[in-house]
Amino acid sequence: VGAGHFAKMVHNGIEYAMMQAYAEGWELLEKVHSVTDVREVFRSWQEGTVIRSWLLDLAVNALDEDEHLDKLKGYAEDSGEGRWTVEAAIDQAVPLPAITASLFARFASRQDDSPQMKMIAALRNQFGGHAVTTAADKA
Repeated sequence: VGAGHFAKMVHNGIEYAMMQAYAEGWELLEKVHSVTDVREVFRSWQEGTVIRSWLLDLAVNALDEDEHLDKLKGYAEDSGEGRWTVEAAIDQAVPLPAITASLFARFASRQDDSPQMKMIAALRNQFGGHAVTTAADKA
């Protein structure tokens, strides 16, 4: 009893990691100047590549609706399944680095100004004199 629910939870945890991988690839492709049409790159992956999937089809649909996703805010909720999958992995001492990282990426999306990155910027400035961006610079 409950095995089906557990399997579905793990399925959704895997889904978190797959979505994160597509999102990271999309961001990198959008950032480089040598790729001029990211939507068409994603579309080309729909046939005959090892990363083709329904999620990829959905990504292409989203890019067809909003080519650079300009209409969206960079925020993603977690509906619980990824969190529960990570908790189950902890209980069983099973390493899930990709699924765990994808869950934490969603948590990071909720921050407009990361307190952790403030500390990292401060530490880099302290030990190496690296430049920092101040709150006044961002305004």
